[in-house]
Amino acid sequence: MAVNTSGFNERQSAEVWTPSDLEVQNSKRFLLDDFIAGCIGGGSSVVVGHPLDTVKTRLQAGKGYKNSLHCVLTIYRKETVMGFFKGMSFPLASITVYNSVVFGFFSNAQRLISKYRYGDGRHPCGMVDLTVASMLTGLVSVGLGAPVDLVKIRLQMQTQMVLAENLNLAGNVPNGTNIPLRSIAIPTQRLYRGPVHCISSILQTEGLQGLYRGAGAMILRDVPGYTLYFIPYTIFCNLLKPDGTSSLHPGSIWLAGGLAGSISWVTATPADVVKSRLQADAQLQRKYKGIHHCIVHSYRTEGAQVFFRGASVNAIRGFPMSATMFLTYELSLQFFRSF
Repeated sequence: MAVNTSGFNERQSAEVWTPSDLEVQNSKRFLLDDFIAGCIGGGSSVVVGHPLDTVKTRLQAGKGYKNSLHCVLTIYRKETVMGFFKGMSFPLASITVYNSVVFGFFSNAQRLISKYRYGDGRHPCGMVDLTVASMLTGLVSVGLGAPVDLVKIRLQMQTQMVLAENLNLAGNVPNGTNIPLRSIAIPTQRLYRGPVHCISSILQTEGLQGLYRGAGAMILRDVPGYTLYFIPYTIFCNLLKPDGTSSLHPGSIWLAGGLAGSISWVTATPADVVKSRLQADAQLQRKYKGIHHCIVHSYRTEGAQVFFRGASVNAIRGFPMSATMFLTYELSLQFFRSF
């Protein structure tokens, strides 16, 4: 089965074809086009998705929120609208580069696989080819994405209350009885002045490996996550084409991207919960020793439902964020290749 989309493969049909001069020219330009289009799409998706990303992070790694609505209202009442955009400057600068790498690598991987398997980089990719390209993209993305996510989450969690159970504090009553203070919340000062200070502090206190805390959980999230991101998008694009050769309407691209994003984020929620908890883990006293300990501890203390915390937010957030990402990416490619 050969599948293709307007941006990831210039050809519109898997039937017998002869590359035109324009196709040959585009095959020489695709590297720059894909990376720039991914960069533009990444920036637009951050602006759309960051407020709900803040809610998702607070639900997964924070304390004291009953549900998504309660979290939204609490952030608004205590931090105003600006609370939803806390920590956005770093993702806006970095995720543009991150998405540039993701979409550029994915497009390149397809062409390399096609060249290896079929002898021509312009040959339409099959489902197995897309799966391999998606999984490789997810693996490569962690190298750049883990530090970005870590800094973003640390900045988003700055206003959280530090619970005494995370500090192993205990109070002493007059008779000498030791009573653990497990429900006392202590307001914290801001640990980081901004993204650069956050990175500098992590490097000083935790070393380079500190920037990659939670990277293992991110691999568990992104390898299957990107597979369930690009493949559904490709399938939906093919289904939404009025015929096998026409170009997709922008509305169809938007819908296909949104549905793919919701599917990917919902299925990735359990691994995302573990990743967020590891990355938000208090620096004063490590609560989790690693992925396995985080999973076991979270399950024993909060039950299996904890791994689906923030799933509804992920589904809602994933749609407009991914719809914007794919639409901007595809329109940017069309613009660049119109010259």
